[in-house]
Amino acid sequence: MPKVKTHSGTKKRTKVTASGKVKTFQANTSHLLRNKSKKAKRRHRSNIVAHPTEQARLKALLGIF
Repeated sequence: MPKVKTHSGTKKRTKVTASGKVKTFQANTSHLLRNKSKKAKRRHRSNIVAHPTEQARLKALLGIF
């Protein structure tokens, strides 16, 4: 059976926590920031834990089963 390859783009953008959850960047933070309020920009500054429905897909891309 061949080795499972890790998706290079996913490994750069996500991190798996010790408890097995996947942390990722918050969306809507890269451009068009003048249209967003200060509160929205501040709220999107931190990393988030990915939604449970996305966790399995991201772990498969990372080669974690």
